[in-house]
Formats: sequence, C-alpha cells, structure tokens
Amino acid sequence: MRRLLTRPELGAVFGFFALAADSFLRAGSLGTVLYASSTIGIMAVPVALLMIGGEFDLSAGVMVTSSALILSMFSYQMTANVWVGVGVSLVATLAIGAFNGFVLTRTRLPSFIVTLGTFLMLAGVNLGFTKLIDGTVATKTIADMAGFTSAHAVFASTLRIGGVGFRVTILWWLALVAVAS
Repeated sequence: MRRLLTRPELGAVFGFFALAADSFLRAGSLGTVLYASSTIGIMAVPVALLMIGGEFDLSAGVMVTSSALILSMFSYQMTANVWVGVGVSLVATLAIGAFNGFVLTRTRLPSFIVTLGTFLMLAGVNLGFTKLIDGTVATKTIADMAGFTSAHAVFASTLRIGGVGFRVTILWWLALVAVAS
C-alpha cells in the first residue's frame, strides 16, 4: 500500500477526478463506490477462488439471475413468504452448483465446457419458465409480500456512519472476503 501511495500517477488520477467530477470529493461518493464494488465483489470472491484452484465457472453470472428469478417467482406465484423464496433459491442454486461439480468430476471435461453448458441451459430455463409460469419474461414486484421488510433490512438496508450512507451489501462483501481468506 505504501508503494502504491508514493506513485505520482495515483496523484494525477486523483487530481483529475477531483477536478472533473464535482461529487468525487464528497463523503457520500465513498458509499456509492463501495456499494458498486460490493455488488461485483460478492460474485468475484467465489469466482476468484475457483480461478486460484485452476477452474473456471462461466455459469456464475446467469446463476445470479436464476436465483433472483427463483426467489421472486416462488414468492409471488406460490404466495409464500419472501424468506421461503430465499431458502428455495439457495437450495436450487446449491443443487445447480453440485450438478456442475458432479458433471465436472465424472466426465473430466474442462470446467469451461461444463459451465458453458450450464450457462446456456440456465439462460434458456430462465426465459422459458418465466414465460410459461407468468406469461411474460419479467417478474412482478415482491415488495408487498410477507417477509419483504425483514429481507430488505438484512440484504438491502442502508447504514448511516458520520452522515454517509453505506449499504449493508458492503458488510456482506467484507464477511465473504473474511470467510474466503
């Protein structure tokens, strides 16, 4: 870190953004940057662990969409509690990951090929099931469902520290990094 801070390029980049963007030096910008980083970082941590192990998962991105669709479709269509949808979504995505691992170890195909197949399968299933169940490729809002308020508090609330709003996803990201380390 010390070596990074002594680089003149860092000062030039910092100075450029301080002059070019009015909000760059505001305290609220830190919360915004950390929130954007956390949403990417939550997925980057497990993908990085796979890459460190010499494997690659192309299906990780579409798995995020699948888990969100499973949660919202189950909660809305089954009129269940949002937390039940979270549980079903977690079980389904863990099963898909276990399927990837099973196929990978049994066939000894490269992880790139196995997860590419899973990516394509999930992309089609996501579109097909939402169209089949709901008649459209979008889901309705779950904001009025039972359990939404508590789920929002756990996964999407904002913490105020020194007048600056920080999203709770930043804490989830830091916790995931700590567990992965």
